[in-house]
Amino acid sequence: MKRSVMLLVLILAYMSLFGCSSTLTNGKDVVVEKQSPSRKPESEPVRKPDLKKPPEADILIGEGVYPTKLGTYCWTSTNQSICVDTVGPVELLKDEVPVSVQPGEVVKLVMNVEPKPNKYHVTQMTAEGTPKEVSVIENSFRAPTDKGTYYYAYGVWWMDEHKENQSNGDAFYCFVLKVI
Repeated sequence: MKRSVMLLVLILAYMSLFGCSSTLTNGKDVVVEKQSPSRKPESEPVRKPDLKKPPEADILIGEGVYPTKLGTYCWTSTNQSICVDTVGPVELLKDEVPVSVQPGEVVKLVMNVEPKPNKYHVTQMTAEGTPKEVSVIENSFRAPTDKGTYYYAYGVWWMDEHKENQSNGDAFYCFVLKVI
């Protein structure tokens, strides 16, 4: 009886430490094979089959083009799905040099992929502040007017046009601006 109780305690301790997952990710990519549908879907997303993760995104400020850093995402390609979870923008960009901008300067979000994401939002935060939604018009927004360093998360979704509330992929792109 004592042995059975000890074994049960060890099993419960193991499950509480490692969860019910058979994969320990430690922030690494996890690849899951996509199951074959029982019937052919009405519309598959049209993407380049060679994309194993979301496409790159840049910010355009004046004549300068600056890369963003890919954060958390879920992506499906060639019968594989992958989801990656990362730290938030402030931590993800802690070693990055901020892009210098003038107060109120236009920042344009650029992504060279078809189809383009059909849902998006931008969140701004400071190292010590709370997140704030940013108004985006025609893939552009204006930098803050107050001097300082601002972190951004550009969230995009490729929503299915035929199935309500179904995403065919999503990604968060992060960048940091310094208003001078």
